[in-house]
Amino acid sequence: MNFARVIVDVPVRAVSRPFDYRIPPEMQDWIAVGSRVGVPFGGRTVQGFVVGLTDESEYKHGRIKAIRDLLDLVPPLPPDLVELGGWIAEKYACHETTALQAMIPSALKGKAERFIHAANTEQTEGESQEIGRLLENLPEETDELSLFGGPSSADVPSAQEILDYVRSRGQVKAEQLRQSFPGREKTVQALIRGGLLFESQEIRDRMGRKTVKTVVLNVDAQQAAEQLEQFPARAKKQKEVFAFLMQLGVPMALKEVMSVLGVTSSAVKSLEEKGLVRFEDVEVFRDPYAGRSFKPSEAPKLTGEQQQVYDAVVGRLNEHREGVFLLHGITGSGKTEVYLQSIERCIEQGRQAIVLVPEISLTPQMVERFKSRFGAKVAVMHSRLSGGERYDEWRKIREGRVQVAIGARSAIFAPFKDIGLIVMDEEHESSYKQEESPKYHARNVAVKRAEQHDAVVILGSATPSLETYHAARSQSDPHFSPVLTEISLRALGSELPGVTIVDMREELKEGNRSMFSRDLHKAIEQRLERGEQTVLLLNRRGYSTFVMCRTCGYVAECPNCDISLTFHQRSNNLRCHYCGHAETVPETCPECGSEHIRYFGTGTQRVEEELAKLFPAIRVVRMDVDTTSEKGSHEKLLQQFRDKKADVLLGTQMVAKGLDFPDVTLVGVIAADSALNLPDFRAAEKTFQLLTQVAGRAGRHHLPGEVFIQSYNPDHYSVLHASKHDYHSFVREELGHRRKLGYPPYCRLILVTFSHEQLPVVVRMAENYAALVKEKARARGWLARMDKLVPNVLDLLGPIASPIPRIKNRYRFQCMIKWRGEMDAALLAREIADELEDTAKEQDLLISIDVDPQVMM
Repeated sequence: MNFARVIVDVPVRAVSRPFDYRIPPEMQDWIAVGSRVGVPFGGRTVQGFVVGLTDESEYKHGRIKAIRDLLDLVPPLPPDLVELGGWIAEKYACHETTALQAMIPSALKGKAERFIHAANTEQTEGESQEIGRLLENLPEETDELSLFGGPSSADVPSAQEILDYVRSRGQVKAEQLRQSFPGREKTVQALIRGGLLFESQEIRDRMGRKTVKTVVLNVDAQQAAEQLEQFPARAKKQKEVFAFLMQLGVPMALKEVMSVLGVTSSAVKSLEEKGLVRFEDVEVFRDPYAGRSFKPSEAPKLTGEQQQVYDAVVGRLNEHREGVFLLHGITGSGKTEVYLQSIERCIEQGRQAIVLVPEISLTPQMVERFKSRFGAKVAVMHSRLSGGERYDEWRKIREGRVQVAIGARSAIFAPFKDIGLIVMDEEHESSYKQEESPKYHARNVAVKRAEQHDAVVILGSATPSLETYHAARSQSDPHFSPVLTEISLRALGSELPGVTIVDMREELKEGNRSMFSRDLHKAIEQRLERGEQTVLLLNRRGYSTFVMCRTCGYVAECPNCDISLTFHQRSNNLRCHYCGHAETVPETCPECGSEHIRYFGTGTQRVEEELAKLFPAIRVVRMDVDTTSEKGSHEKLLQQFRDKKADVLLGTQMVAKGLDFPDVTLVGVIAADSALNLPDFRAAEKTFQLLTQVAGRAGRHHLPGEVFIQSYNPDHYSVLHASKHDYHSFVREELGHRRKLGYPPYCRLILVTFSHEQLPVVVRMAENYAALVKEKARARGWLARMDKLVPNVLDLLGPIASPIPRIKNRYRFQCMIKWRGEMDAALLAREIADELEDTAKEQDLLISIDVDPQVMM
């Protein structure tokens, strides 16, 4: 092919299309769909992805520029992912380059670097005169050092020195040249204009492959034996190293040789100087689980219900036929074992599997189960790994070294060639929806990838999202109709734990002002006496939710966001959980000077402190964003709890899912209704899911479990149904509300958010956008209210201020587009944003489009 169609990495509407570039002869055999290239664009070099190849171009061949760099010998994206990138851009109203960039590890998100070269490698005759001519009319440059008593003008580097400096190094980074010769930018520019220096650009990756310096014997066995006898007595260390390498018979890392023998590098370098050994840089994969051993495990016999689900999945796998299954299994029902045995069958067929888990559920426990079953066939990808570790795990997948990829939502882009199975555990989790562009939902991307590969998708959850469950029950959506399978019994035969709802209003009337009800206090006491363990859930980190003056009512708020600051006791400061702003706690009220500053609300730090007061000998492991920010801390804390070095696991929602500890017999929910009053139509659903999931941590093995749910709204239907583990009754009631109000699953949503530093600017843009939506929808016959369940209607709510009106000093307004039917509302939303893009760019106003949003704040 003579030409490549390239999507350039410039996320702007005007260039959001493929551009034709000529393929140089030397790259003909290497360029393919999915290749990453460096191309000239607008006077600079930018990264791009090849999305197509062609023999002919509709443009004049003389005007078509050539590709400058081929960044990878093996394309990082296979053709199916390139196709998927176009689908994501269309479905989620984003630029195609943004979608493609989301599919590669951050190590490959290269940036252009400027380099300065000398036109001639040696000084030419008349060069000095040429330099003089170039500098004749150059304005005098001021050396900043001389202004402060530094070097005189005689000490300032000459143009010839700059030229010689570049020439001696072959090429110099532009930034390095600027730092080496401060204040001489005009001289450098004159040398470039005169052709004595020239500038180039290269795309450089942020991270390279890791290599280890290895020691290799440089002589054969007979020569080595002869040489061993010739070492002088004073070269004892050299002889020891040489004998060791002879006996080993294979190359060994220099660091390991030094460590094992207790020698310095000089002893080994002396052997190299004598020609007896040589050093080689050997590539190694960074392994996040190096040093960890995983005991192989056998697959247990499936229960009757598990076997039925397995047979249905494997039936499709054997047929190599696309299919989507919703696995609704109660907590502890053994969904993971169904996943494991289905993956085993997939691997036997020579195909690959992707396993998606919510980031907070990617516990060492989950990794251990997969590594124990499949060993080195598993690659693990999640945000707790370093950039280098993630890059190497991704490379294992691309190079076919593994057959299973397990990770958070971005693992759906694992570059496998023949996917047979995609598992999405806890499919209801909102973390599967990306909140930055491209704002894709991993569930929809999984279904699309399965369609590309004729693969099977398993969506598993004890509390499926209403959209997924309704689609499975109604089978009314031609694009997404999962087959519903259910497991109603626990795998080990244990009963679901009994649940008690505690009315905290009554506790207050009875004089109990503690954050623990009397029932929960007694239950914790009993577990401590019996040596059993407890899980406590509070979905708020920090010490208290806000700080207020009891004299005048002043509340400490973030200066950058319209949100109150949270008090963190350990650091003794107030912190914003949106922009990161932190400040010291005021001793007196900034408004009225009163000393009556008090802390209101309860955070995980405060619960931890209260536990220590009530139970002096108690051992608590606290898990929240603050305690798990360091690498490995998540695993360390859970291991501590698993080893029974703690009595209580206290945390936010990260303790609610994916954990299985045999001695946990008590679960306590401190404030069950904390999320019920949020301005989100999914508030009841999220509350039910969280309560059901955390209740499922109790009594999973031989010991019976007990759950206490503390609430100030104990009669709310989400709390009542969760206390009975009754998913179906909750669904019926919640769907009734959704149908009445016209919310998903009875329609779809697009959230359009506008932000700017000035309120009038953002209001004006939001109103213009809303007017255009109504005008275009009316012209197409779409605009109507959603009072009745009729197809092909579109309604607009807003514009109004966002629930949090200001974040990071930018005011925020939003519109909500509601629609149902086969219309392309996402395309309409994108078209109008594109029309307003130039105006928005001039005013530094941001327009964000979120198709099927999960977070409404």
